[in-house]
Amino acid sequence: MTLENVTPRHAAAAGLLAFVPVLVYGITHSPLAGIVSGVNLLIIFGSLYIATTPVDGGHGHGHPGDGTAS
Repeated sequence: MTLENVTPRHAAAAGLLAFVPVLVYGITHSPLAGIVSGVNLLIIFGSLYIATTPVDGGHGHGHPGDGTAS
């Protein structure tokens, strides 16, 4: 599998691998910091997941100024 074949959603999901160092840090140093970092990571992943959802009809069709409005 080449990088060109990876969908944006799969690339965002690969970011969940960041839970490994967050978990290690939370266990070895500061549980509270690990929890806060984990919540932040979930918020970032959720935002990327929503931002990369397919849009029906594409982007910008029918808006004034884009050359497709009638």
